[in-house]
Amino acid sequence: MKSIEWLGNSLRILDQRKLPGEIVYKDVSSYQDVAEAIEQMEVRGAPVIGATAAYGYVLGAMACQGEPAELPEFMREVKERLEATRPTAVNLFWALRRMEDRLRECLEDKDMAGIRQKLVEEADLIAGEDRQVNRLIGECGNEVVPEKANILTHCNAGALATVEYGTALGVIRKAHETDKTIHVYAAETRPLLQGARLTTLELLQDKIPVTLIADNMAGYLMQQGKIDLVLVGADRIAANGDTANKIGTYALAVLAQAHNIPFYVAAPLSTVDLKVANAQEIPIEKRPDKELLEFMGAQTAPAEVSVYNPAFDVTPAKYITGIITEKGIVTNPYAVNILKLMVRS
Repeated sequence: MKSIEWLGNSLRILDQRKLPGEIVYKDVSSYQDVAEAIEQMEVRGAPVIGATAAYGYVLGAMACQGEPAELPEFMREVKERLEATRPTAVNLFWALRRMEDRLRECLEDKDMAGIRQKLVEEADLIAGEDRQVNRLIGECGNEVVPEKANILTHCNAGALATVEYGTALGVIRKAHETDKTIHVYAAETRPLLQGARLTTLELLQDKIPVTLIADNMAGYLMQQGKIDLVLVGADRIAANGDTANKIGTYALAVLAQAHNIPFYVAAPLSTVDLKVANAQEIPIEKRPDKELLEFMGAQTAPAEVSVYNPAFDVTPAKYITGIITEKGIVTNPYAVNILKLMVRS
């Protein structure tokens, strides 16, 4: 299953809200529709949100009917609309900055068709790099996976959260491909059940042994000695290594440290935000109340109850054994070693 596919004049998106029951693709042909698809979590996962936003930027350029000189102002509005969709995932902003830089470089062409083509090429490059980067993350991360391992993962950091292959699930896939004996425990990931609906689906399709657990079972499994390694993705990594990921990740990190279990984050370097010093500076998205009040159209709580629904939490760097990137595994001191890796890259 492809999370997204560029069709030349539109973007095909797999509506992940309907999985695993239905496989539904929709073609979107405007940047407004792309923005809505990101907001509604039809497409989700930091890396693929970045690629999707890049193609949304292309669709914005295709909608401009003026002259090349009018593009910068028009595209500023396009960029602002796309940036307003999901505040935590930094790949969104990273991809849109790349698209804006590419636009600035090619404005001298004075040819609208040529400019649009170069923007398509840049979006294709972002998507292609994601495919390659995920494979490299898998290779680097495979080093920390024992020959026999029970791995706990949270949310979905697989092919559905990226353009292809996955980050945390990319490591798991690589371990499986190299004939390691692995078994995955997938936490359901409340309230939208990305682990239950998406991660288990991907692993079953790849014939990787997987067991679904409720989020509140993780500590018990660790206590019973049934977890050897925790692998998660990331939506934004601060300069000091503090990492934002799906709500519930922080609790797993604390539990892992209490049980002396390695806790790894797998993410591309594009997820690192050097402008953000630490956890306090990472914006945390608040999702709609209805995500806790109902599920799949069924009411799950009294309609009048007060709701607090942050989409992410932040795991302090001190709880992270290592950050697996396409350029290698970063360990403490993160503030020093992340910067070294970024400069070397």
